[in-house]
Amino acid sequence: MAAKQAEQALVRRWRDMLALHARTQCALDRALHGHGVCASDFEVLDVLAANSAAHGCSYRVQEISERVHLSQSALSRLIARLEKEGLVERGTCPEDRRGVRVSLTAKGRALHGEVLPVQRAVLTRMLSDG
Repeated sequence: MAAKQAEQALVRRWRDMLALHARTQCALDRALHGHGVCASDFEVLDVLAANSAAHGCSYRVQEISERVHLSQSALSRLIARLEKEGLVERGTCPEDRRGVRVSLTAKGRALHGEVLPVQRAVLTRMLSDG
């Protein structure tokens, strides 16, 4: 009996987490839409901006995929779209010519700076305890 109750509590927690994620993702998409990006776009820009600020360099696509929750093919399509919009640029990886490095453009940095407070405000509203 106790094991069954523990299992049900675990499943409830899991479903609560999924529901919170879905609500937060929708809130982010709504808030960011007016800036021409969605939550996934912003996540990639945010990863690149953090790396750029810390190291002034780019990320390999594989390194980005380890930090965002997208499949390799979805991430490749997203990066191609961001590149077409002039927000990121791709280049060959000097350490491995088969690899691709991605970095923010000046336009991408400016958009990230504009949208960062919007994204953080949504996270604060959706994820703050209380």
